[in-house]
Amino acid sequence: MNNSKKTNKTISLKSYGIEHDNVQYQLSPSKLHAITLEKNMGEEASSGALAVNTGEFTGRSPMDRFIVKDENTEDKVWWGNINIPFNPEKFDALYDKVISYLNQKELYVRDCYACADANYRMNIRVINEYPWSNMFAYNMFIRPTNEELKNFDPEWTVVNAPGFMADAKIDGTRQHNFAILNFKKKIALIGGTGYTGEIKKGIFSALNFILPVYKKTLPMHCSANVGKDGSTAIFFGLSGTGKTTLSTDASRKLIGDDEHGWNNENAVFNFEGGCYAKVINLSEENEPEIFAAIKKGALLENVIMDGHREVDFADTSITQNTRVSYPIYHIDNVQRPSIGKNPKNIFFLTADAFGVLPPISKLTPSQAAYHFISGYTAKVAGTEAGVIEPVPSFSACFGAPFMPLHPAKYAEMLSKKMQDAGVNVWLVNTGWTGGHMALEPV
Repeated sequence: MNNSKKTNKTISLKSYGIEHDNVQYQLSPSKLHAITLEKNMGEEASSGALAVNTGEFTGRSPMDRFIVKDENTEDKVWWGNINIPFNPEKFDALYDKVISYLNQKELYVRDCYACADANYRMNIRVINEYPWSNMFAYNMFIRPTNEELKNFDPEWTVVNAPGFMADAKIDGTRQHNFAILNFKKKIALIGGTGYTGEIKKGIFSALNFILPVYKKTLPMHCSANVGKDGSTAIFFGLSGTGKTTLSTDASRKLIGDDEHGWNNENAVFNFEGGCYAKVINLSEENEPEIFAAIKKGALLENVIMDGHREVDFADTSITQNTRVSYPIYHIDNVQRPSIGKNPKNIFFLTADAFGVLPPISKLTPSQAAYHFISGYTAKVAGTEAGVIEPVPSFSACFGAPFMPLHPAKYAEMLSKKMQDAGVNVWLVNTGWTGGHMALEPV
């Protein structure tokens, strides 16, 4: 449901340290679209979608993702190159600097939530420096009704300041950009990068800690859909392996394209309220549902347009990681609410760039456990900063960059879920097989 009408509620950010009242609260996508154009921060494509350039970063920067190490996380997080510890005092000092910076800016604030299952709902407040970043938050998180906004109490806050550059020597970061999770203060602090994926992945990473530790519920980096007979299928895979393409099927209702939970009530639920699809080589013929979703209200990132404002989806001169975000209601055939029953089939997607794996394999329970814990794929060019050619990669749980706990924790939970539900598990190669591309991933 489109709940984009602006409410009469005003908002104060003084509890966050922001003293001014130059705050635009809960603006509609069309208003954010217009402001972005007025500020010369984007262009309108011929489809009506808003097109922006995210700047220096056109993908995630995994080495600049941190978790505050404190009493909440010290003995639970799997520390290392994926989950890099950050000093609590350094966080507080950096937060104050970001807030001081934002005190000089017009801000865009959105109240929204994650998790379609009401028993797991997380209320989120997103504070953005840029209007188009706030439009992304509208698209990607679940939109409360005006009635729900009346007594909205945010549990987590995303503070997003793309124009703020950290001083690594003083602030404790690796370089000028950062994405830091603080579980004690329930803040995702993001700066120095305009790549909007950091916003949703920050909340996804938080849920990947909260759900298993406190809710005994399995979080999954997967897409999901439902057949006409009510049968649920889920698709695990890293970015670029085809999750969005395969789950967005005209003959099946889409639950969601990237992030889900599998609860203890035998249901799979979407974390999000929208889709964030790669659009490299997108065509109406091959992905008609995604192509049709690119219209007014959608946000295109880092694409090239011609003089008639037509997007050239084959042009990768900015990045191969060209993207579009859109609210899930831009897809006609969706599950409402975004919840399905226990899956009957689970697909592990791997974009093998080296022709090693067959097109499809049915896995035994032990094979399924092995492939889940190893998570073999090839990183697709452009998805991460610095990746320009396919690179063999082993990403535990098909989502290691977002998993704060040891991979064995998620694998144990999934194995039990699969055994209890009696699902079929398949390994599908969406990359190269026998010298040919098996599937052009989107």
